[in-house]
Amino acid sequence: MRKRSIEKKCAAILFAASLSLGVAACGTTDGGYDSSEGGAKTASGSEWDMTNTIVYGSNDYTRINPAMDEHGEINALLFDGLTDHDGDNQVVPRLAKSWDYDESTYTYTFHLEEGVKWHDGQPFTADDVKFTIEAIMNPDNGSENAPNYEDVEEINVIDDYTVSFKLKAPNVAFLDYMTMAILPKHLLEGEDMQESDFFRNPVGTGPYKLERWDDGQAIILKKNEDYFAGAANIDRIVFKIVTDANARALQLKSGELNLSQVTPKDAANFGSNDGYTVYDMKTSDYRGILYNFANEYWKENSDLIPAINYAIDRQAIVDTVLLGHGEIAYGPLQRNKYNNENVEHYDFDLEKSAEAFEAAGCKKDDDGYWTRNGQRIGFTINASPDDQVRIDMAQIAAQQLREAGLDVKADVPAEGIDWGGQECCIIGWGSPFDADDHTYKVFGTDKGANYSGYSNKLVDEYLTKARETDDETLRAGYYDKFQEELAKTPAYTFFCYIDAMYVADNGIKGINKDTVLGHHGVGIFWNVCEWTME
Repeated sequence: MRKRSIEKKCAAILFAASLSLGVAACGTTDGGYDSSEGGAKTASGSEWDMTNTIVYGSNDYTRINPAMDEHGEINALLFDGLTDHDGDNQVVPRLAKSWDYDESTYTYTFHLEEGVKWHDGQPFTADDVKFTIEAIMNPDNGSENAPNYEDVEEINVIDDYTVSFKLKAPNVAFLDYMTMAILPKHLLEGEDMQESDFFRNPVGTGPYKLERWDDGQAIILKKNEDYFAGAANIDRIVFKIVTDANARALQLKSGELNLSQVTPKDAANFGSNDGYTVYDMKTSDYRGILYNFANEYWKENSDLIPAINYAIDRQAIVDTVLLGHGEIAYGPLQRNKYNNENVEHYDFDLEKSAEAFEAAGCKKDDDGYWTRNGQRIGFTINASPDDQVRIDMAQIAAQQLREAGLDVKADVPAEGIDWGGQECCIIGWGSPFDADDHTYKVFGTDKGANYSGYSNKLVDEYLTKARETDDETLRAGYYDKFQEELAKTPAYTFFCYIDAMYVADNGIKGINKDTVLGHHGVGIFWNVCEWTME
């Protein structure tokens, strides 16, 4: 693994696993938002003034640190990258107005927008770009984003508005990865990139800036009037901390929230006739069982995972937990143009499951449980306590596996998942962008987001070759082989891709329902500057 403490590793995966749409939390010394300025009233329980304000139901945040963490919906409001993604998830300019690529030296040269200011009024320059990417690349900082930049050999600041990246090998996804939020060097130089107070008082270049942060209650953003790409129409966006999914639905009904992601069960209670719009949005976000291959149990029994896969009725999970708002998953690239439909899907088949157990030397005991070397095949599936969908999936999967003859139970540790000690848990990944994203760093040996400890030399080879060629035919061939090898030696038991169910007040206009969202349904704010409120 890369150099990072187990505490940081655990924090990152628990953060990713529990996150619905937010990232972190930090306190302020006094009560709530000053209602004399408009917007939200005091945090003691008064209602929010929603005049030209979005009040969004969010999970809690411990920090806002896009360089170290992924998936924060708030990141795109506060920060910008050199590039961005449009509604079709294609790369477009942002802080970089243009770029050149030298194929002979694998060098990208970015020409930056001039006159961009940080929220504190200081100028944005190429030094900030170099500082940010070098901080992510530094193994001592423990960023899960580090594999995205491991091919970077040199970063050269040519002048205040020109910066170049020389790669040691081609990386077709590099422009996608330059959507990474750029951080201010003048505020973070010499700071601890995991622990700095900056990440509780973030300063970016984005369309919104932090107005205040009420610990455990709300993070209030106001629009950046001087935003270089044009000021947003909505004056404020309040990330109201509502960690319970049922509570978010109730607060939408009561008018305390006017936008939130909800569970499919709660979404069924809203409709346009009630003044709400339900956005059933496709995502690249999948769920399944992640096995901890550092655990002794899976060191001995990883060859049984194909047999386990056959024993999962994925359609029942889609129907029961998601109410049909999703689709069966068999691999990590089903929402990508490089998906290989011809790999083993592990369709629900108890006969095949039994055959696979028998081929691995397993036998059933007198009580009908599969055993190996006299020991029952069994394990515990953990789920995060603040994610009801994952809890439901863990319980249904455990029940299905028990019916198939496995001694399996589901657990929801009140204190959170013991990552290093667990046997397995319900995991989610998936990216709507380049196929390299959420494959290379998730399944590659010792990569920053490979939390299962999975290792397969052929998987490593195919993923590396796929990122190093822009020939569509060659890339497709390498990704086909990657998916075939992953299916032979599974890292996960894939369940399903989930739709993101958002409920919004009908007065909010401009939400693009056709964009394919990312992990945790992140991405709905991609065009927030164009939104209006009636």
